[in-house]
Amino acid sequence: MFPTPSTTNLDVARVYEPAEDSFLFLDILQEELPFIQERFATVNAPTPLVVEIGLGSGIVTTFFHKNILPDALFIGTDINPYACSISKETSKENGNTRYFDVLRTNLWDGLRPGLVDVLLFNPPYVPDETVPSIENAVKTDDWLDFALLGGSDGMQVTSALLDRLAEFLNLARGVAYILFCKRNKPVEVANSMRNRGWIVDMVNERKAGWEVLSIWKFRKAK
Repeated sequence: MFPTPSTTNLDVARVYEPAEDSFLFLDILQEELPFIQERFATVNAPTPLVVEIGLGSGIVTTFFHKNILPDALFIGTDINPYACSISKETSKENGNTRYFDVLRTNLWDGLRPGLVDVLLFNPPYVPDETVPSIENAVKTDDWLDFALLGGSDGMQVTSALLDRLAEFLNLARGVAYILFCKRNKPVEVANSMRNRGWIVDMVNERKAGWEVLSIWKFRKAK
């Protein structure tokens, strides 16, 4: 098992603290190591671009750099200004991620089409009638709900991303890893995406308290 990156500078009152969903992501990436390296670490292949949307503490991107594709280019996005700062601190604390930039933006805004080779997304998946607004977060300086609340079915943000996945993923070789909870109905989501021409596989799932979490892999069919 690869070690979990440390996050001693994390302000848990302002940035999502790594939890079972984060650790499931790390374990999945380790499982996927042979697939990812075979796909992207071949001789003379273009340097892959790895993008984590909503990177929070930065633990997933840091882990990916240290253990999966150390020579890749990395971009992380987050609307939370404190997450943007702390993710860079997490990188430095664990030896620095080469070629790592953080964009303070709303999810995928600003990404150029067709360039993302590996997309990592631990979305706000908790069903809740309340969806956080940027205006309210600015007024209250409370950004944590952006990492948690995903609308009435927990899929508001994830569905929007899936609708645009073909826009910013490199369709020739790109792959997306996205986390779901069982209440998001991931099997139905996977079948819907297959009908739209995607190869979709569940990599693994894990029971976390009262919730069942799973991570799914999306690739465009040839």
